[in-house]
Amino acid sequence: MIQKFVNRKEELNFLEERYKNKNFEFFVIYGRRRVGKTELIKTFLKGKEHIYFLCDKSGTERNARRFKKSIAEFLKEPIIESNDLEEIFSYLTEKVKDKIIIVFDEFSYLTEKDSAISSVFQVICDEILKKKNIFLILCGSSISMMEEGVLSQKSPLYGRKTAHIKLLPIKFKYFKEFFPLNEIEKNIEFYSILDGIPFYLEKFNDKKSLPRNINEQMLIKKGQFYEEIDFLLKEELREPDIYKTILDAIASGKTKVVEIANGSRIKVQDIDKYLKTLIRLGIIKKENPVTEVKSKKSIYLIDDNFFNFSFLFLEPNKSKIEIGEIKSIEEKIKIEFSAFVGKKFERLIKNEVLPLINVIEIQKIGKWWGHKKENKERKAIEIDVVALNEKNKEILFCECKWKEKVNIVEIIKELAEKSKYVNWYNETRKESYAIFAKSFDKKIKEFNEKKVYCFDLDDIKSILE
Repeated sequence: MIQKFVNRKEELNFLEERYKNKNFEFFVIYGRRRVGKTELIKTFLKGKEHIYFLCDKSGTERNARRFKKSIAEFLKEPIIESNDLEEIFSYLTEKVKDKIIIVFDEFSYLTEKDSAISSVFQVICDEILKKKNIFLILCGSSISMMEEGVLSQKSPLYGRKTAHIKLLPIKFKYFKEFFPLNEIEKNIEFYSILDGIPFYLEKFNDKKSLPRNINEQMLIKKGQFYEEIDFLLKEELREPDIYKTILDAIASGKTKVVEIANGSRIKVQDIDKYLKTLIRLGIIKKENPVTEVKSKKSIYLIDDNFFNFSFLFLEPNKSKIEIGEIKSIEEKIKIEFSAFVGKKFERLIKNEVLPLINVIEIQKIGKWWGHKKENKERKAIEIDVVALNEKNKEILFCECKWKEKVNIVEIIKELAEKSKYVNWYNETRKESYAIFAKSFDKKIKEFNEKKVYCFDLDDIKSILE
């Protein structure tokens, strides 16, 4: 296992380019907890004059006292008497002549305790820092607090930032830098559980088997992830228990609004605000059939891999983990894990692989589902991934099979049959097929005069590299 700073070149280059400017820069950096914001900032600060300040929840006055101590240490001068942030910043700008970076990490802790703090920083930006060669960074892990308290139109700071970065999980192609001993198959299994959250990736060990990693980090009370879900929800939300019931319902297979409301015992008219919050936090997603702009077929799915794994296997069994009775949980994971990885394999193909293969120029991508009539009954059908190019009327039908030695002819026949029910430029579209699997019994390039693309794990590895 490698514990190091991995894959933030794009963000670092952006920060470095803006650092070259001699004008005032005000950056907002935010994203979910554990995603690596602080490591990004600390890497950027190396070799540069800076004051890094980590806020806490003790309130504005105490944080101001701590901040002025940091200034005194930086300037190697006595601490000023005032606890007023505007006066403290004025004092700093009078003393500093060269470029300096000032970082307020976990700024959302300040906005949480003091609703006026955004107004204070508005004055600091407008009247003290605006004409100075200073690089101000406000960083926060509470997406709600940062978006509402700093970025929203209602915030006094709206329009002041010169740039912002919402830091996302790292891409799968960089997993090899965390786990150099893993083959791509094992890395996909790790991805299915941990997503691209650097903090989580550092806790799994590529020298250990997957079951052992799960056992040591997730199935015992001393494990790193035992209370992680509770921690994340409590930090971000005022009613974490309500959100847990919603996530429980979705994880159990309830995907429509009425089903989720009934499953979580929340009134249908009240459920929408909770779902929107979970979408904004990146925990769940709302999905429609890819060919439909507005649809009554909308479903909700847990999109975050870590949350998905936790609410399928861990949260429903918390009491068993509490007393150390984990055999039944291990058995459940053993039985159901391959199917779980299959869904995450599909997500990986859609998000990171398909955009790189240049089969068609993708304008829209997603799942498709519908019904067909069979023996006077409606039978549900779905296609894992469909990629569209509206301009050229091109459509690529894709199936993702987390299996060895897939019978390609059988899969293509099934996919071709299902594709007939996709209502999208039926008479003029240009169709092709793509199959992704661990391996194939053989590969083919054409079916019924339509192109077929076969990608096994070696092909996927090459595409990502």
